[in-house]
Amino acid sequence: MERIYNKLVRDNIPNIIKAKGEEPIIKILGDDEYKTELEKKLSEEYKEVLESSGEARVEELADMLEVIKALAKLEGKTLQEVIIIANEKSSKRGAFDGKIFLEKVIENY
Repeated sequence: MERIYNKLVRDNIPNIIKAKGEEPIIKILGDDEYKTELEKKLSEEYKEVLESSGEARVEELADMLEVIKALAKLEGKTLQEVIIIANEKSSKRGAFDGKIFLEKVIENY
């Protein structure tokens, strides 16, 4: 029996599959394919975050963070550098702690 996945997986997944007595069929992606697949993975993880709650949501957020780390690396940055940029933006523009929902802006001329 075959199970078709056609998706980016974590580095240890082929070994985990082998340990179960199964044979993973894999290929190593080029940089462009890798970026595309990371973007797909980010979308997949985002959907899983939305569909989960509690501890499962925290696990899905961790998966999403792993994808963000890989995307940052493609841009020549580390996760820590991304966090620094996020903190700088938070200092300048605020975070989302206030739960503010902007309904509209009225122009005053």
